[in-house]
Amino acid sequence: MWLLLAFMSATLLGFYDSFKKKSLQHNAVIPVLFLNTVFCSLIFIPFILLSSAGILPSGSPFHVGNGGWVIHKYIILKSVIVLSSWLAGYIGMKHLPLTIVGPINATRPVMVLVGAMLVFGERLNGWQWAGVAVAATSFFMLSRSGKQEGINFGHNKWIGCIVIAALLGAVSGLYDKYLMASPINGGVGLDRMAVQAWYNIYQTAIMLLMLLIIWYPQKRKDMFHWDWSIIGISIFLSAADFLYFYALSIPDAMISIVSMIRRSSVVVSFLFGAVFFHERNLKAKAVDLLFVLLSMVLLFIGSK
Repeated sequence: MWLLLAFMSATLLGFYDSFKKKSLQHNAVIPVLFLNTVFCSLIFIPFILLSSAGILPSGSPFHVGNGGWVIHKYIILKSVIVLSSWLAGYIGMKHLPLTIVGPINATRPVMVLVGAMLVFGERLNGWQWAGVAVAATSFFMLSRSGKQEGINFGHNKWIGCIVIAALLGAVSGLYDKYLMASPINGGVGLDRMAVQAWYNIYQTAIMLLMLLIIWYPQKRKDMFHWDWSIIGISIFLSAADFLYFYALSIPDAMISIVSMIRRSSVVVSFLFGAVFFHERNLKAKAVDLLFVLLSMVLLFIGSK
């Protein structure tokens, strides 16, 4: 069951990335990200209210649990980590082809695996080390493909933003493992809907401050124009995260495998980049993508 949920989440994530790229074309990053958090919050506020009123029973998959500051201090930290990743990722995606961004983001499972080894003391087997090696090779190949479009991975600040976003995304994945795991297994055991609902609300508050302090004073230089794809970002992200947290809440779910499957969203975003955004140098990037997918297969085999 959790494998199916992970694959469904991956598909929705691919649409999320594609709508995000569309909304950022000729648009300022901060207001787009702010509206994304607003619409995501509006999706979950009714669930919070209905749960508090007792209309949504505790057994419902949409029920939002309570817990006061005991749980909210963890969720606020989650909000800061995710928002930092999103901000760096949005900035990088605005200036880079989707067919470059997607494969870089797809290396996150490798970062999660290495992080699990360093933080949780997990040991990698031969298959997993092979997956790490292939992922590193794919990153090198991507850098060569990028040079054909004038993108120097070593000196391009937008590539740096995407890498930072991927690293923070990996940190978020490891933190999710800690939040979702039961206390018996060394985690906090938070309610998944409480995490998803409230971290969006906290992100909206943070983004509102950034909007007023950073973007609004210079809005004439960094213009914003409404695009309906912004709503699509929130819908696909909320649905993808709902399935993701649902999958992690299932007792035998493995965060390493769920994380790998989620990154298969790169196939969907790559197709969008080729068909709708008419991006260049697709043959070379397709080979790079195959290496990324191969690394995920090796990691999957090694994690079973």
